[in-house]
Amino acid sequence: MDPLLINTGPIQNIPDDNSPEVKAVWLALENVKDPEIPVLNVIDMGIIYNVEINPAEGNASTCTVTMTPTFVGCPAIDMMKKSVEEEVMKLGFSSVEVKVDFENTWTSDRMSEDAKIKLEKFGLAPPVVIEGELTEAQLNNVRCPHCHSTDTTLRSAFGSTLCRAIRFCFACQQGFEQFKPV
Repeated sequence: MDPLLINTGPIQNIPDDNSPEVKAVWLALENVKDPEIPVLNVIDMGIIYNVEINPAEGNASTCTVTMTPTFVGCPAIDMMKKSVEEEVMKLGFSSVEVKVDFENTWTSDRMSEDAKIKLEKFGLAPPVVIEGELTEAQLNNVRCPHCHSTDTTLRSAFGSTLCRAIRFCFACQQGFEQFKPV
C-alpha cells in the first residue's frame, strides 16, 4: 500500500505542505526531548527527517518515523526511539514504527537556529556552521555561552557526552561545554 504522504529532508520546523495527520505527527514530535540536552527536542536537533502514514483497513492508520542519530554510538538513541513511538501512538495510530537510519549521516548543520539559541541559553556553546570542510579557524572561533567572548580555548575534545567538548573562556574565566560541530 502506498503511503499517504512522505516528507523527507532536513526539517527546520513543521512543513506546511502536509496533510493534517502528518502535521499532527510533527507537532507531537516537538514533545520528544533529547535526554542529554532536555531544552532541545528531536525536531530542533534535525534528527527526524521522514514521516510516513499508511492508511490501514478500518479507522486506524500506521505511522513510520525515520530518524538518524547524532552519533553512531549515541547512548540516547534507544530512549529517543521509545519516546517517539510513545508520543506518536497518542495520536491514535494502530502501530508506530521508528526506524533508525545509519546510512544518512547527521550533521550539526541540521540543527535549527532555534536549537542553537536554546543551547546557548542552556550554557552550551552551539556548534559552528560548517561551510565546506571544517577548519581549525572554525574550531577556534567558539563563543562563550556565559559572556559571549570568543577568547576561548579547547581544554578537552571529550566532554560529558560524545557530542560535547570542554572549553575555557579567558574573558570570564569559566569552563563550558560546546556541542561539537560534525
